[in-house]
Amino acid sequence: MTNGTTIARNSDFLFLYEAIQCNPNGDIDQENKPRMDYDNQVNLVTDVRVKRYIRDFLKTQDKEIFVDMEGENKVSPDSKLKAVLLRLLSQPEEVKTAFEGRDDLIKRFEEIQQKAAVKTPEELIKFMQDKKNKELCSETNRFLLSYLVKQKFIDIRFFGSAFAIEGFTKSYIGPIQLNWGYSLHKVEIMESNSIVTIMNDGSSTIGKDYRVYYSLLAFAGTVNKYAAVGTGLTDEDLNEFRQAIWESIPALPTRSKLNQYPKLYVEINYNDGFNNGHFGDLRQYVNVKPKGDLDEKQIRKFDDLILDTSRLLQLLKENKTEKEGDNKPIYNVNIYTGNGVTFSL
Repeated sequence: MTNGTTIARNSDFLFLYEAIQCNPNGDIDQENKPRMDYDNQVNLVTDVRVKRYIRDFLKTQDKEIFVDMEGENKVSPDSKLKAVLLRLLSQPEEVKTAFEGRDDLIKRFEEIQQKAAVKTPEELIKFMQDKKNKELCSETNRFLLSYLVKQKFIDIRFFGSAFAIEGFTKSYIGPIQLNWGYSLHKVEIMESNSIVTIMNDGSSTIGKDYRVYYSLLAFAGTVNKYAAVGTGLTDEDLNEFRQAIWESIPALPTRSKLNQYPKLYVEINYNDGFNNGHFGDLRQYVNVKPKGDLDEKQIRKFDDLILDTSRLLQLLKENKTEKEGDNKPIYNVNIYTGNGVTFSL
């Protein structure tokens, strides 16, 4: 549960992680081969895959996740929201907490309970979702949904969500966004003659085991203070995100995802008046090349590469505020490295 104020600054970030003899993101349209831009031999990973890593990690930290199963069962967003509402309405003290400071809505909720004249929380939810009761219930419903987002679902505070659920329809734009990642070099797919069993919705099929030899993947993302107002993203939440994106990649290794490790996270926090994307995609300021006489087809580990961040570091140093009154865009820069070292420029 969070009680802090929403973040006060816009940010851009760059995140790199390596994948060694694994499948970073299978493409179901290509026999679950690693997702590729075949024209350029570049390995691709979707933002959805990274968000899933983060959500799974947050679950291990006992955080309540909305885009998740309910118990051991896969559920629709409709069913998930109803289950969470049911738990909330079954605890009168938490309902009071949800409406704290809004005496008008407390009175409205009491009126809803009286008019519903029901005996169980399940029946009350049904009443609140009935179109006939929209005028009576809509404001209360919106407030309860906002409470759940801001106090329960950290993944929605991060990434947003669209609720198209009777009586609780609302779209939350996620303040944290990242785009598809791509490898900073050409990637070779390992030829595989091994056969594996793939479980799919209770049935099994036989398929090949495809992997990359090595891939250094780069992602660019943003944290937007204006969207944070809607979901309630706080500085505490942002710290949770930094930890999650860094630790989630190696934290839950499956057979196909084993051997993935974070290498670099750089976050630029902007001064007032400067918005996301001020410097464009931060990946344009880093590049890699093979060491010595190696070519890209022979890359097998991080030590086979030279990672050049000199342009990025120069950009950060030239644009960072050094003293009060500087009209420079960067307020602060946080840098996390593969050695677990955190420092600020």
